[in-house]
Amino acid sequence: MPSKNPRINVVLEKPLYNALHELAEEQGLSLSMLMRDLAREALELREDRALADFAARRDEDFDRSRALTHEEVWQ
Repeated sequence: MPSKNPRINVVLEKPLYNALHELAEEQGLSLSMLMRDLAREALELREDRALADFAARRDEDFDRSRALTHEEVWQ
């Protein structure tokens, strides 16, 4: 039965392919499932880095004297 999920083709160097193939076998996954999981993990790491950068920029500009208290926020 054909999959309803979109597919992509990727060209890999032989050493990278071999390493991924071994990793998939060790984890008992198909190459497709391993690549899906690795892509998801890479996107999550990028998102985490972007949010950390955003938080760092906000932290640099933070002025406690201008901050609102919890009560002021919820009034």
